[in-house]
This record gives sequence, C-alpha cells and structure tokens, in this order.
Amino acid sequence: MRCRELKFGFTGLALLFAGLTLASCGETGDRTTGDKRETIALFTKNQTNPYFQTIRVAAQSAANELNVDLVNYIPTSNDSIPEQMSQIEDSITKRPSAVVFIPVDSKAMIPGVEKFNAANIPVVNLIDRADGGNFVSFMGCDDFAISAQTARYLFQKMNGKGNVIIIEGQGGSSNNQKRVGGFKKALEEFPNVKLLASQTGNFQRAMALQVTENLLQAHRQIDGVLAANDAMALGAIEALDAANRKALVIGVNGTKEAIDAIKAGKLLATGDCDGFLQGCIGTMGAVRHLRNLPVPKEIIFPITVFDITNYQGADEPYESRMCPKWESIVKE
Repeated sequence: MRCRELKFGFTGLALLFAGLTLASCGETGDRTTGDKRETIALFTKNQTNPYFQTIRVAAQSAANELNVDLVNYIPTSNDSIPEQMSQIEDSITKRPSAVVFIPVDSKAMIPGVEKFNAANIPVVNLIDRADGGNFVSFMGCDDFAISAQTARYLFQKMNGKGNVIIIEGQGGSSNNQKRVGGFKKALEEFPNVKLLASQTGNFQRAMALQVTENLLQAHRQIDGVLAANDAMALGAIEALDAANRKALVIGVNGTKEAIDAIKAGKLLATGDCDGFLQGCIGTMGAVRHLRNLPVPKEIIFPITVFDITNYQGADEPYESRMCPKWESIVKE
C-alpha cells in the first residue's frame, strides 16, 4: 500500500489505534452541502514513537477546531525513506490543500519537498528541519540548546563526575545530530565526566533497550545515560532495571510517558520539545497560510527541563488538552 492514510478523532491516545479508519487523501466535500473543505496532509516518521502519536492527536485537535480535514501519512516501516517518498507522490495526486511535513531524513527527502513545491502545494516543515526545498515556515525546538541544557542538569546531579553513555537517534535526522551535539557540548564543560560510548538506538525504545543491555555488559560502571529522545530513555531504564543496575537517565521531548517515569522516580529529567504544542501550531500555521493570515518564516518554541520539581501540568492527559490560541504562542 503506497499511502497509509489514517483519520481519527481527538478523543485520546487510548483510541488512537482502536478508532483508526481509512480516509481519502486530498480535498473532501461536506456531505450535506457539497462544499469543499480544506485538507491538511500530515507526514510523521513512524507509528511506534509516542512523540509522533502526540503530534497526530494534537494536529487532529487543531483540525477539528479549524473545521478542516486531516489526513495522516505514516510509513509502515519505521522512518522509511522510500515509503515516505512514495507517500509524497501519492498525496500529490490527491491534492491536499497544504502539508505539514516531518521528514524521515533531512537530506534524502529534499526531492520529495521539491515535488510538493512543483505541484504548488504549500508545506510547513515541522520538528526536523529539512536541508532543502521551499517552506511556508519551519517550526521546532532548538534541539542543540535543549539537549545541552538537559545534559548539564544531569552532570550537575552527578556532582560533575562519573561515566556516561549516549544513545543516539536516527542517523539522518537533523534533530538527532543537534541533540547529540548538545550533549557533547555540555560534556566539554564537565572534564570529570567521561563518555564511555555513543551508540544509535534509532529513536526506538526496543532498540535502545538492547543497546543499553550491551553497554551494561561492556562497562561495569555507568553513572548516567543521555538519550536523544524519551522513548530511548525509557528503553534504557528497562535495561537498567533488568540488570539490577542504577544510573541517572535523561531524555528529550517531554512526553507523557517520560513525565510518568519522572513521577515514579525512574527518570531524572526530560528536555521538553512539546509535541502537543507543535502538532497544534504546525496545523494552525498551514491553515492560516491557506486563509491568507500571516505565518512567520520560523517559529522556535521555548524549552524547559522537566524534573520532579516542575512537571505539574505536563502530566495532563492529551485527551483532555486543547490547542492554545495562536496569538498566545506566536508573537508576530
């Protein structure tokens, strides 16, 4: 199947899988009036990372509020370059009004973005900055800064000394490169913290668990784990628990699962790249462009490091959240 097109309500993550139904790509008509509605095509990287599930729930919430249709394109194989390219081609034939696009690979998907450009379909680039193509706007976090800030927090909790490992994300992802770069920048500031190894977990919990298991066998003393996203941080915690080992663990993204782990005393901290906020604002930005309302060429969201002292509010279930007003977030 060239296009995995999923449409769902925003009643919550619990219904995300149970309530999925097939939908058509492109503009759809109102069944009672025959009027055409605007359609937003949302491209996310995979079905397994809770962060992208949050993006999809938030985007649907924004679509409902703005009275537009949302069509999801999700590779059935995690972060598949050829499958996302095929989905781009499929969506172009069905003519969505606009696209909110998270590339599975920042360089490899440039030709796909250029296909949208050639078809005159406006594109908002969300989260992972693509290395080419024309966009209405880029919206995301400063991944370098948030990772450096979260790593510094970890090293301070380690009293500035000890052994650490880094679990990296997907190699072709621009935000992975920046997050690992932020970790290593913070390491330069703490000369008594030693990096034992840096290995990829592809942003996947199961792979991070396996990587951490191998590193625990290779190194007798690991005091800290820096994971480039929350899913991998939780995988590392599983490996530590199974080995009856202790280490301080940090992640990035500020997901509900990470907040729950902080509350349970399992995770030290997470750098917040609010997926719900980004899903909302990315979709709003695409619709604003279609309605000839101003959209900045770049929106960089504020960052926070959540720990046991300040997570309150971030643990609110996604199904009970509403998208913020555009004006409360975007200062034009």
